[in-house]
Amino acid sequence: MKAYFLKLAEYNSWANDRAISWLKQIDEEQWERKTTSSFASIRETAIHITSAEKIWADFWTKVPEHVYLSAGFNGTKDELIEIWQKASKDVKTHLENYPEDEFERKVTFVYPRGGEGQMEFWQTFSHMINHSTYHRGQLVTLLRSSGFTDLSNTDLATYYLTM
Repeated sequence: MKAYFLKLAEYNSWANDRAISWLKQIDEEQWERKTTSSFASIRETAIHITSAEKIWADFWTKVPEHVYLSAGFNGTKDELIEIWQKASKDVKTHLENYPEDEFERKVTFVYPRGGEGQMEFWQTFSHMINHSTYHRGQLVTLLRSSGFTDLSNTDLATYYLTM
């Protein structure tokens, strides 16, 4: 199971790198443009993905002060990209060092609006990968609607075929 999850972590980093490269190419108007989607802009969608990856890594490592970036990130696009790249690396590093015999260990997490929950580590990891993939797909649609079309495929099969 761990080898499979490591491949998923590598895929997630690869797909994030592609998405980040797109964000580096858009201008501020595209970054901030309001639209109708799960989140109101490319910026807010990127913040949400980054926030989720960072918060799961924080839950796994039991960071005492949980900070949801999506609750009030006011930094620049470049600052967010730096946080996203670090979170992506942290997810992979944590998994590399995580004992496979603890994949069923319960992880306690805090919901963004308060309250706690628990799931097994492997469930939280699977959720985080799925969540990021889902919202990267939304990012593609938002980028296209803003006029950015220099996109590349981030599908898991594409990753497997190119690696």
